[in-house]
Amino acid sequence: MTTIERSLVLVKPDGYDRRLTGQVLARIEAKGYRIVALEVRTADRELLDEHYAEHIGKVWYNGLADFMSSGPLVAVVIEGHRCIEGFRSLAGATDPTKAAPGTIRGDFGRDWGTDAQPNIVHGSDGVESAAREIGLWFPHLS
Repeated sequence: MTTIERSLVLVKPDGYDRRLTGQVLARIEAKGYRIVALEVRTADRELLDEHYAEHIGKVWYNGLADFMSSGPLVAVVIEGHRCIEGFRSLAGATDPTKAAPGTIRGDFGRDWGTDAQPNIVHGSDGVESAAREIGLWFPHLS
């Protein structure tokens, strides 16, 4: 039996602006995952620098940080057996042009020709990163 995991999911500013939050949350719940915490907020650069610490200094990082702080987003903690892997499967490939139909990015994402790739959602990529990310976005849960 696998243990219950938690993962951070972000409905990025493009998803929030396009009013896709409900559809993203519906897919999470339809998969059987539980929503533990949810907050609409605008991320500041300090939080984004901590969240994306491994990417600071990369040529594309400033564009990503600018995009992620450009407007409201929805931060969500989900819970369930293998929810990290399961949500990443729901999300689809990072590049929305290559994401399979039926995935969040495949159905709702596209290439907008911008420096930062708006791709609707973020999901933690492992147990350790999920714990770190949840601690940043929802410190009261860690």
